Amino acid sequence: MSENNLNLMRQEADAYGHEFRGHLFEQYKLYVEMADRVSSRRMLANSFFVGVHTILVTAFTVLLKERILQASLLGILPFLAVLLLCFVWWRVVYSYRQLNTGKFKVIIALEQMLPIAPYDAEWVALGEGKDRRRYLPLTHIENWVPACFGVLYLLLAIALYD
Repeated sequence: MSENNLNLMRQEADAYGHEFRGHLFEQYKLYVEMADRVSSRRMLANSFFVGVHTILVTAFTVLLKERILQASLLGILPFLAVLLLCFVWWRVVYSYRQLNTGKFKVIIALEQMLPIAPYDAEWVALGEGKDRRRYLPLTHIENWVPACFGVLYLLLAIALYD
């Protein structure tokens, strides 16, 4: 996708002045840093959800073992709540995936105006995400983690009725 499709250019280099190249590079560096921060926030969010679900799985296991949860509608409601929490986590991961995709499209478009294009070259070297043997994006793997916790909760809910 070219920078024209993303409407990056607000002013041509000649109209901007002699600082165009320097300012362009500074904006590129800042934007790359912001993309990295989004990735850091994504990992922090995942750590939070893993921690919460680890505690919840432990709590549900103890509640089932001690027979505190009963096989009733009231007993199944906490499982429905945590399944909803798994869905929210899955949506958060998916949203970060969309945000990162957009950011890297902009980075690649910015690189078209710079002397080198390392992100674009890296993406090409990885097969542009078309060959899972060459590169499997992390967000594709991340989407499975909330689903695995959801399956675990379903198994615990089934154990409630045994």
